[in-house]
Amino acid sequence: MSDKIPFQELTFDKFRELAQSEQLSRHEKVGFPNEYREGKEELIFADVLAKLRSLDGAGKTILEIGPGCSRLPMMLADVCKERGHELHFVDSLEMLAQLPEEECIRKWPGRYPDEVDTLFAQLSGKVDTIIAYSVIQYVFAEGNLWDFLDRTLSLLADGGEILFGDVPNTTMRKRFFSSAAGIRCHREYSGRDELPEVRFNQLEPGLMDDSVVLAILARARAQGFHAWVVPQGEGLPMANRREDILIRKP
Repeated sequence: MSDKIPFQELTFDKFRELAQSEQLSRHEKVGFPNEYREGKEELIFADVLAKLRSLDGAGKTILEIGPGCSRLPMMLADVCKERGHELHFVDSLEMLAQLPEEECIRKWPGRYPDEVDTLFAQLSGKVDTIIAYSVIQYVFAEGNLWDFLDRTLSLLADGGEILFGDVPNTTMRKRFFSSAAGIRCHREYSGRDELPEVRFNQLEPGLMDDSVVLAILARARAQGFHAWVVPQGEGLPMANRREDILIRKP
């Protein structure tokens, strides 16, 4: 972990500050140490593309919530230009200012969903693909997760999809570090012959776990949407402790 950023204490307003820093890398501006993302963005984006069939075809409406300013939203913009999609980015003004100005891109500055009423007025029921990558944990910690989910579901067109990607799951992390593979990984990373510290049955405010992930699926399904937890592709930097949620409107 870099000592420049308290990665565990990030909020929407903190990301606005990071976006304006000239000392931070593009990875650090979106909340990751360089070693977690450098050289991995192509693999991450390939994994996203493989999961979203709604990105196929031409002339679709695409929305990314909290794209940040790494290369990932720029890769998405390239795909949208190539396929004739209309791409919408919603994030802070500070983050959006660092993304390219393209004919196919519409930028919506503001905290989603509370500060972008016009977006909902224009796009409700019309969006084919929604991506929120490594975002939902911050909504859980400082916002209203269920309002975020319900309003995002309301944007989908028939057959549309949502990918909540790179969802940290503290229970998944504990399962991994309780396993032989996790213990070996910890020892190789730390260089010490010790067991990783794993504690079950304790209060962990602000952290997502199995109960939250499965509740998201249950709520989406109860409202008429298909929903699944899907694993991240091998080789992704946090695949052993993060997972994706895919939601589809029939």
